[in-house]
This record gives sequence, structure tokens and C-alpha cells, in this order.
Amino acid sequence: MDNRFYDVAVIGAGPAGLTSALYCRRAEKTVVVFEKDVVGGQVTHSPKIENYPGTAQMSGLDFAERLTEQVKSQGAEIIEAEVTGLLREIDGSWKIIQPGGEFYHSSTVIIAAGVHHRILGLEGEEELEGSGVSYCAVCDGAFYRGLTVAVIGGGNSALQEAVMLSELCRHVYVIQNLDYFTGEQSLVSILRNASNVELITGTVADRLIEEDGELRAVHLAPNGEKSMLDSVTGIDTDTYNLPLDGVFVAIGLKPENEIFSDVAPLDKYGYIEAGEDCSLGNGLFVAGDCRTKSVRQIATAISDGAAAAVSACRYIMSRG
Repeated sequence: MDNRFYDVAVIGAGPAGLTSALYCRRAEKTVVVFEKDVVGGQVTHSPKIENYPGTAQMSGLDFAERLTEQVKSQGAEIIEAEVTGLLREIDGSWKIIQPGGEFYHSSTVIIAAGVHHRILGLEGEEELEGSGVSYCAVCDGAFYRGLTVAVIGGGNSALQEAVMLSELCRHVYVIQNLDYFTGEQSLVSILRNASNVELITGTVADRLIEEDGELRAVHLAPNGEKSMLDSVTGIDTDTYNLPLDGVFVAIGLKPENEIFSDVAPLDKYGYIEAGEDCSLGNGLFVAGDCRTKSVRQIATAISDGAAAAVSACRYIMSRG
């Protein structure tokens, strides 16, 4: 057998991909995992994890390192390299294509490429992640209990995060660049009726203000004639530094599934469409945040990884 041929190839080494590899190795399948960025995925950027069952508190980096070592100890091969495409061969196997013409073959492929949070693109944003800047209220909201925060965004995700944070934080500002919210009006009504929430439309956050490596304020500027910035300051002003303990950026998620569009169905947002068995047919599977789903958390990614692995192993067995 070609030493580049595997039973299972996993694209992405986040919690979903690594769990897939673990379960497949436990089923004695040969496994290779490809990761173009950081092995462990986005969870490595989380300073603390407190919502994973059985773990009181752990850093995202520790979690990722433990899972990675567990997968390696089971005999999975992890290759830090990009995958640029998939091609189904005449014999039904898959060709995994890499830059420069390199390629591997496998009987099955599990796509676990994850997503990226859309960022504001402001100076210092990356450096302040975990020190006042967050992209997930479910993950990090508890760290801001009793403090003042802002949610940037106006869609359902932003409004849902604001509702959750309003139950934890002293005060919550919701900052939307448009002069209206694009999310469900029922969520807007909940926030309007909350005594500790202020809605600021027609306003952009264009600068993060830090001190000693911690976020201290966000610089706001009006965006159009209908800006509600004056309602916060109480005065007629062009700009304002809003003091904050934290800011939650909720302007959307971006899956990176374009390279799979020839072999996998994508919805209008770019997520791969698949059911709970994570199967796409023909030995192709998907797991984790890049799949169509309503909740994207470590726990659900791991669940997907297990489901995709079991489905892949069953597929291999069915082909003899």
C-alpha cells in the first residue's frame, strides 16, 4: 500500500477534527490530519474554558495540547499543511491536494475546517483578545459579571449575546453601525425593556483604547445623520470615548469552505449542509463549526467529530 494512502483524512485540527481522528484510531483506522494554521484550532486563543463538562477551568491552549497529545498517542499522523482541494477518484477514493502539487489519498475524508470570527480590523484588536476583546459571550461572558461591556453588531447573534450579557453585567451597550437592527424585533424589544441595556445605532467603534495591555474604552463616531451617539453622551458631540471593561464583537462568522464547493453542498452563508450523522455521501463527511447547525461550542464540535468518525468507519466497513 502507498504510504500516502489512509483510511481517513481529516481536514482541520480543531476539537472536531481531533476528536474524529481519535475515534477513527480507536477503530483501528489509519488517520492523517491536516492543519494549515494552529493545531488545536481557535480554542487555543481562549484564555479560560469554564463551560466544558467535567472541567472546572482550563485554558484553551491546555485543552488543545492535551487533546492533540491524546490523538498522537493513539497513532494519528498530524501534518501542518494546507489543503487546496479534493478530488474523487474513479475507484471511489479521495485525492487530497496540497500546494505545489503534493497529494495524499484516503478512503474517506472528514472536513472539519472550522470558521473564523469576523473581526473589526482595528489596531490592537488581536493583541487585546482575552484582555477585554472577546468574540463569544457564551464562552467569556461570566468573566465580566458585574462589569460594563459593549456588544458590537446588530444581527441575531449580537442581540442574543447582548440578552445573555444583560443578565450578567452591570451595563451593556449594543453598538450598531446602521440606524436599525437587522436581527429579530423580539430580541430588540427584550433589550429595549432591559433597564441595564443601551442601544446605540448609527454609530461605529473605530478605535480601541488600552492601558497596560487591557481594554479601557472604545472610541465611537457617528455613522450617518441618524446616529444615536448623543443619547449616550447627553451632549451634541462628534466622537466619544466610551469607558468599558470589555467588548464583544459579534459581526458574524466566516466559514472557509469555498475549496470544497465542488464536492460538498454549501448554504447561502457558506456552511456545509449535513445532518446529525455528518454524512455527505461517497465517503465524505463534515464535522464542527463549518457544518450547518444552531450552536457552535467546543462540546458540539466534539459531538460532531465523534458522529463523523463513526459514520466514516461504517462507510469503510460497508465497502469491505
